[in-house]
Amino acid sequence: MNVTPLVIVLKTLTLVLGGVITYFALKAYRRTGSPALRSLAIGFGVVTLGAILAGLADQVFTVNRDFVLVIESALTVIGFAAIAYSLYAE
Repeated sequence: MNVTPLVIVLKTLTLVLGGVITYFALKAYRRTGSPALRSLAIGFGVVTLGAILAGLADQVFTVNRDFVLVIESALTVIGFAAIAYSLYAE
């Protein structure tokens, strides 16, 4: 079974939805100046960046899939840490 088209569709949806969430979090931060919203925007931005970089590395640059998975996972951890911090910060 070839899952490449499905992965491309899912990565595209991740980029679109992550971009929308990041945009609205950044817009809310600019309106309020809240550090928590800034951290939320950064977190979602990093998670989204990780997903798109992994997709590009795998499909366009044919980087080793194990390395791609490590990079995507690392960026997801960093992004989720920023999101968790945003929920804790005032």
